[in-house]
Amino acid sequence: MKRYFFLKWFTILILPLLAVIISIAGCSSVNRKTETEITEDSSMADSYITVGFSQLGAESDWRSANTDSMLETFTEEKGYNLLYKNGQQKQANQITAIRMFIQQGVDYIVLAPATEDGWDLVLEEAKNADIPVILVDRRVNTSDKTLYSCWVGSDFELESKKITSWIKAYTENQNIAPYDLHIVNIQGSLGSTAQLGRTRGLANAARENGWDLMAEVSGDFTETKGQEVMSALLKRFDNINLVYCENDNEAIGAITAIENSGKKVGSDIQNGEIMVVSFDGVNEKALEYAREGKISCIAECNPLHGPRVETLIKMLGNGETPQKFNYVDEKIYSSLEEVQSITVDGATYEIEKP
Repeated sequence: MKRYFFLKWFTILILPLLAVIISIAGCSSVNRKTETEITEDSSMADSYITVGFSQLGAESDWRSANTDSMLETFTEEKGYNLLYKNGQQKQANQITAIRMFIQQGVDYIVLAPATEDGWDLVLEEAKNADIPVILVDRRVNTSDKTLYSCWVGSDFELESKKITSWIKAYTENQNIAPYDLHIVNIQGSLGSTAQLGRTRGLANAARENGWDLMAEVSGDFTETKGQEVMSALLKRFDNINLVYCENDNEAIGAITAIENSGKKVGSDIQNGEIMVVSFDGVNEKALEYAREGKISCIAECNPLHGPRVETLIKMLGNGETPQKFNYVDEKIYSSLEEVQSITVDGATYEIEKP
């Protein structure tokens, strides 16, 4: 009987108490696990490499592809915390962004500068904060090269030499005299590295070959401005037979203006067509125009710099010193059969189909 009462009281009082104790212990275990997970997450966040990226804007398809390459490279999954700022084509916005990056104590600053001049002060601030700066696409004009760690991008003057070598080879093949070539240059954003290199390359080639370079006007690397500028040039000159556009978006705008004026775009200069050449090879419409022959030749400008910048960051993180200037390999495209290859500065480049 005593045993019965013991079991009864054990069931009524002790078992529920044990259940509560076990439940509390279980909850305590879950809470500790959650705290551990939070700690691990915080530790992971602290281990991220923080990169501040100041992009100059979104003026062209090339620029958008360049931005996408950076965003796809510097992801949290790969251990990065990317702070991205669009400068909207204004250097002042970019300088503000860089100062913000410095205040936030980023590990690296990546800068695609709007223009070459006017960066010394803010880059010195980054240097004093011991933050390495990597330049992308465009360069900066400074006598103190220690203000940035390295640069990665295209050789814009080489791109121009490719295009102008192709023009020379094609016109010679067609027996077009140099003095019968009447060229207008729709330049990129004035003061940018791409504009300076591509403009200089054409000016040199025109002087060396005796071409008639009639005008140079900025189209700001945009389709709208390219069309506007070309419309004005067609009213100003009645003998244009070659348009040198410093990017694909300008070329698309120029072609619209030419066709709207009743003229024909193409490579048959002797029979009144206006030849268009361009740079980038990113815009799909421009590539289709190249396949159709509306754009006679495109010098590639590769925008996929994200992985290249990541390689430089890893080198710097390992205490290595990367090369100061890192050029990308690029191609040249044309659907015309008359020129199969060109030689520039001793190097031969095969002409590829767009």
